[in-house]
Amino acid sequence: MDNPDLIPFIAATFLFAGFVKGVIGLGLPTIAVGILGVVMAPAQAAALLVVPNIVTNSWQVATGPGLKAIALRLWPMLAGTCVGTWAGAGLLQQEKGGSATFWLGVALVLYALVGLQAAKLRVPPKAEAWLGPVIGIVTGIATAATGVFVLPAVPYLQALGFDKDELVQALGLSFIVSTLALSIGLIGAGALDMAVAQSSLLALLPALAGMGVGQVLRARISAAAFKLCFFAGLLALGCYLVWRTLA
Repeated sequence: MDNPDLIPFIAATFLFAGFVKGVIGLGLPTIAVGILGVVMAPAQAAALLVVPNIVTNSWQVATGPGLKAIALRLWPMLAGTCVGTWAGAGLLQQEKGGSATFWLGVALVLYALVGLQAAKLRVPPKAEAWLGPVIGIVTGIATAATGVFVLPAVPYLQALGFDKDELVQALGLSFIVSTLALSIGLIGAGALDMAVAQSSLLALLPALAGMGVGQVLRARISAAAFKLCFFAGLLALGCYLVWRTLA
């Protein structure tokens, strides 16, 4: 870590992001990259997320009901995600005028608006064969540009008709594949080396702590009320990042 003064800020960020993920099953990279993007380049933030993302999502996948069936259903989208991420490799490094931060803000705003609308979308089974790869490629390019892999993958997964536990497991699987694909791109771009990997490993501790607390709290509060606050917060953060790059 080049700036030790940022360690408390980074730890608090991962603690909060892990907490949100524990409650609703997603949000770790979205929140962490969004907040850390205020004090560092998105590529640096994305590199710090590698270990926490892989471990927390592996935990999420391992506790789900049917990994094999979900993987067989989602593999076209997951393959497209890898292709899109590698095709866009290096976009996070191109901080010309804060472009990556700007697009991160746009992604957060779009995702928040989708969440606040709570749209009941449905994907016809016959459309999955061609729509899955398209969604994956677009998600991969967005991942390569912003370090966040929620759009349009998350709304697509929500539209497949999974039950609650299946959806959480599908999200975890999608996030693992996105993280691994992005990691290869970050290594190639020089943003992820052994020193950064060690810092990422340390970031795992507050992320796991927050996730554990969030999972305990999940059964004790209204998920609908929490999601409203979550998406409203993402909207505010996204608007701030867009405003900062345009100001």
